[in-house]
Amino acid sequence: MSLPLRSPGGGRLSSRASDALVAGVVLLVVAVWTLVSARYATEPVARTVIGWALILVGCGALYFRRRQPVAVAVVTLLACVVYYPLSSQDGPLMIAFALYTTAAEGRFAASVALASVTLLAVGFGEFRQRPGHRQIDDTSLVMLAGWLISLVAVGRAQRTRIAYLHEVEQRALAAEREQEARARQSATEERLRIAREVHDVLGHSISLINVQSGAALHRLGKGPAAEAGLVTATEALEAVKATSKDALRELRATLGVLRSADEPTPTAPSPSGLALLGDLVDRARSAGLDVRTETAGTPVPLPPPVDLAAYRIVQEALTNVTRHSGARTVRVSLEWGTDAVRLVIADDGGGAPEGRPPGSGIRGMAERARAFGGELTAENGEAGGFLVDARLPLPEPRTSTPTTPAAPTPPTPTPSERDPR
Repeated sequence: MSLPLRSPGGGRLSSRASDALVAGVVLLVVAVWTLVSARYATEPVARTVIGWALILVGCGALYFRRRQPVAVAVVTLLACVVYYPLSSQDGPLMIAFALYTTAAEGRFAASVALASVTLLAVGFGEFRQRPGHRQIDDTSLVMLAGWLISLVAVGRAQRTRIAYLHEVEQRALAAEREQEARARQSATEERLRIAREVHDVLGHSISLINVQSGAALHRLGKGPAAEAGLVTATEALEAVKATSKDALRELRATLGVLRSADEPTPTAPSPSGLALLGDLVDRARSAGLDVRTETAGTPVPLPPPVDLAAYRIVQEALTNVTRHSGARTVRVSLEWGTDAVRLVIADDGGGAPEGRPPGSGIRGMAERARAFGGELTAENGEAGGFLVDARLPLPEPRTSTPTTPAAPTPPTPTPSERDPR
């Protein structure tokens, strides 16, 4: 049992200091009571010395009450068995605090047994007295029994209370650890999402800028006429400018989650996702690719996260075609079904080497598809080239609330039915 004892400075006392303080307080109470009783009863010096020695033993044993509660209670009980019949200067019952501590430390059966032994010993000693010489009458004996039972019950209640508080504390700590783990997991997932977005934006845009710049330098290296060279350089710079502008815009949108709390959030809607597919295709065409788009089925609005994932899959696929495949023609197909939209990006390049593990770009596309319950395959096509096939589920259509039909309009009266006036 841990008593909430605190030092004068406000800190909690150590367990040894607390035990010493409790033993000292009990010794002080017993000593004062005994000294007061000595004013009304005298006894030989030898009995007085033995009595004080037993008081010191019984109260001093309380210092070890939490380490050995049952042993301390037995020692205190034995000291009481010798002290009270011997001394005529009776102080308070020293076994009381030992019984309480034994129950509070979880030794309930031992505390009940010791309380029963105490009560039987007192009762046996009183009933052996001659008539008229008893020190405790029957009423006091019943009150002593109730007092001992109360001590054990209070100790048991204190034990239950401490166990309950410990359980509440453990649950609070577990909830706090779980909350911290969820926060770390959310932060990790957010960092991975931002890393994927930055990889897709910068990887695609820088790849296009590299291809556009390389193509312009290649044409200029052939030594064309001044006017033709100027036109070539202008076209390349315009393409680089447009690509870098789009990259900066997407990068700002991606890193917008890191905006400070006091910075205003933009409220104007901006196109995103597959709505920007035309600009993405134009940038790929400016890099020398012949990109052909096909759409089948009826397009439906997608949730923003799914819409962005579809756009990023197409963007990453075109980036891989630009950097690795050496293809000239790319086909981007969107097939809108009843429960899913299918994205197919196929090129006529050399394909991927056999046995080569997928790169980070393909793994990122697959993670995006799986995050929304879809799937993605990336492999060499049967007719050559490389094929990326992704399927993203469509949101379930919401059931609209049926509207109440309007009341029928009364028929317009004919001229013969109108008021003749």
